Amino acid sequence: MSDSSNTGPLSPDERRAILDAPRPRRSLPLAARPVASRVQLPLADESRAVDRTMRPIYAVWELTLACDLACRHCGSRAGVARDDELTTSEARDLVRQMAALGVREVALIGGEVYLHPGWTEVVAEIRRCGMQSTMVTGGRGMTPEVAAEARRAGVQSIAVSIDGLEETHDRLRALDGSHAAALTALRNCRAAGLPVALNTQVNRLNLGELEAVADVLFEVGAHGWQVQLTVPAGRAADEPAVILQPYDLLELFPRLAALKERCDRGRIKMMAGNNVGYYGPYEHLLRSYCHDRHGDSCSAGRSGLGIEANGDIKGCPSLPTAKWVGGNVRANTLERIWERSQPLRHMRDRTRDELWGYCAECYYGDDCKGGCTWMATSLFDRPGNNPYCHHRALEMQARGKRERVVRVEEAPGLSFDCARWDLVVEDLPAKAEK
Repeated sequence: MSDSSNTGPLSPDERRAILDAPRPRRSLPLAARPVASRVQLPLADESRAVDRTMRPIYAVWELTLACDLACRHCGSRAGVARDDELTTSEARDLVRQMAALGVREVALIGGEVYLHPGWTEVVAEIRRCGMQSTMVTGGRGMTPEVAAEARRAGVQSIAVSIDGLEETHDRLRALDGSHAAALTALRNCRAAGLPVALNTQVNRLNLGELEAVADVLFEVGAHGWQVQLTVPAGRAADEPAVILQPYDLLELFPRLAALKERCDRGRIKMMAGNNVGYYGPYEHLLRSYCHDRHGDSCSAGRSGLGIEANGDIKGCPSLPTAKWVGGNVRANTLERIWERSQPLRHMRDRTRDELWGYCAECYYGDDCKGGCTWMATSLFDRPGNNPYCHHRALEMQARGKRERVVRVEEAPGLSFDCARWDLVVEDLPAKAEK
């Protein structure tokens, strides 16, 4: 077993203060917000060659917003189903449209997938159409019976979210016993004959426990592990003390590199999420599964597709709804939305001209183009400047500087909402090692 005594960027007292602090209690407004499915969003008159050439390979689909957890990092603030979610018949039709558009894998997320009344029918349709079917779960209700249903329907892999040791995980998932339930879910899936993987959100509470999470990979025989940074969106925007600071990447990346080497030795595929970057000294190792062994610009609307439970279409499932929904499948076909909506075209048309702040002067700007759009827009309500970059943190350190994000305005409390943050550049503190 790994040594889990390292508290990461927090002192023991700072860590204890966060663990013991009351969790913000916020519910979505009772009145439903305006949603794209109720309006006809404008589309271009014609598609272009680039729009017809680029096709989504990987789709992430929020099948329902209903959830049996209220996780502190949840960007959609999941809990209660949307009042206009796609019916099972509509969902199956959307599956067929995805297959026709060229999608190869559909990852079902929530909320919790198994709380959608027709989830097994959707999975079966995905497989019937020749696409891979995977699923992400918090695991609270992944009983042996549900796991067996998933296997019969055709799910090919289930990723269970594990966010640290028991106390940390339960705090982040806002439910005592959620860590034990997640471990039970892994065992139930394995018993049902389902391959399993882990997902982990990295933040200030659990950075020092990543090695312990890796132990779980080996204990349960997982085939994969996806690691990404907690983004200050949705409920995560309500807890700024939990969010990593940009300079914390100086500690995080050497640990990720060591964990990647450990996973490689154990034949476990460790994947760095799209917001884990960029172009630092470990890039070739962390992106060894990529063709060029390094990351590319944001894949939203280029090879990635995001779907909200009501049929709203985005290039990435996590992007804020208000500015990044391109259309709704009740009003237009998926193909027309993919090819003709401006929000989905955005990344195809992106140039260095969009960059600002440090990213505008960066050596890697032509390739990276500011990295993860979700991270940048969650902080500053616009893409093109992303302080969560290892190369950038190292360059700042070489100048005797570091960057810090400070929340200056709370999020309104809606699905996929954001707070407002200021970026502070300051001298490195005396004797600072992080």
